[in-house]
Amino acid sequence: MEKPDIEFVSFLKAYPTYPTTRLIDDLRATDYARLDLGGHVYLDYTGGGLYAESQLRRHTNLLVEHVFGNPHSSNPSSQAATRLVEHTREYVGRFFGADPEEYLVIFTSNASGALKLVGESYPFANGRYLLTFDNHNSVNGIREFAHARGAEVTYIPIVLPDMRVDEATLRRELAQPSEHGHNLFAYPAQSNFSSVQHPLAWIEEAHKHGWDVLLDAAAFVPTSKLDLSKVKPDFVPISFYKMFGYPTGLGALIAKKSALEKLHRPWFAGGTITVASVQGDKFYMAEGASAFEDGTIDYLNIPAIEIGLKHIESIGYEVIHERVKCLTGWLLDNLTALQHNNGAPLARVYGPTSTERRGGAVTVNFYNRDGVAFDHRYIEEQANASTISLRTGCFCNPGAGEVALGVSRVELDVCFTQPGHEERLSQDDFRMCFDGKSMGAVRISIGMVTDFKDVRKFLQFAKSLLS
Repeated sequence: MEKPDIEFVSFLKAYPTYPTTRLIDDLRATDYARLDLGGHVYLDYTGGGLYAESQLRRHTNLLVEHVFGNPHSSNPSSQAATRLVEHTREYVGRFFGADPEEYLVIFTSNASGALKLVGESYPFANGRYLLTFDNHNSVNGIREFAHARGAEVTYIPIVLPDMRVDEATLRRELAQPSEHGHNLFAYPAQSNFSSVQHPLAWIEEAHKHGWDVLLDAAAFVPTSKLDLSKVKPDFVPISFYKMFGYPTGLGALIAKKSALEKLHRPWFAGGTITVASVQGDKFYMAEGASAFEDGTIDYLNIPAIEIGLKHIESIGYEVIHERVKCLTGWLLDNLTALQHNNGAPLARVYGPTSTERRGGAVTVNFYNRDGVAFDHRYIEEQANASTISLRTGCFCNPGAGEVALGVSRVELDVCFTQPGHEERLSQDDFRMCFDGKSMGAVRISIGMVTDFKDVRKFLQFAKSLLS
């Protein structure tokens, strides 16, 4: 008789809904068999999702069986590609509940490409750009467009220990839009650093005060449903590879048509115009999505997006979300309980230590028995040796990182003004500025096909750091 797995039994007692996600175990054995065959523990789902073998087969068969040409023509192969691209565009809109009368789906290279489209084209003059400390650098980068056009840029702080936004400050700022220009408020539906899920109710609250809202959904939509028939941000950037792994190099900007009318593109490119003249020095922009899709779109890979979305739908967001919630809770329960033999905690979690209003990424630093942090790069090296894929650093989210790691504005000012740093500051230079402070963290992110064995192996790795 097989001996019962005491640890797994304990897990099921704490998280009794986990067996309702068994469909994913069956899929893992077929569509993701390479994980277990190669002994991989993949815990970097916030960095990128994993593709199913069936996605590749369906896409490959589509390409093998048909002839597709550049859509910027009316020949048979071009028309075939155009039909597939437009069908995929419609499918993306339906998947996210976006009313085609209200929203437009624009294909981009990724979420960052979608954000750049907004930043370079938004009418910031005499307006305000409001954003949270907790934002990806591609959202932070929009501030450079705002500064260049004379807009006021304001950051809303986040507060330890849960790293949620100071809502009193947010409400105060939302109540003070510029009366002389346009106003844009940007925040992530889910933090790519702490995995905090910020309230979607802020969208309507901001609208009441006349703000346009940019909701960064890149970290949110891999494991949580975004329904644009219920919440209505003006701009939504996403990266499809974060949802289902394949294809890479494709994202979308889902935008309200009314918000797009405010944008003014700083240039034109092939595919974005109806007419351009050299001698006449004139051009006329195309209408709809074409005005924002520079050059030839990735027409051979765009059909793979619909295949990936259908894969998500075949599993169901309810199942995916429940699985991630159960495994994240078990990881947090055990990580926060680990102690050295002198009682000192092994790990410090940056963000919520419960599953309430959070996603599947757990960001931590590990400490020895004397309270000295292990360098996050050392942790990554050791994890690599155990075939565990995780991520370390600040994850392109410096605002959240600075708050989590206790880096002050004064320290930053000193660092940025040191002699020799006028033009360039390397990561190593940056670390040297802070006199031994940790300048990064370890992110363990659970995703759609994570299973109990993955979490158990990581916890065994964490226990190897104890003394």
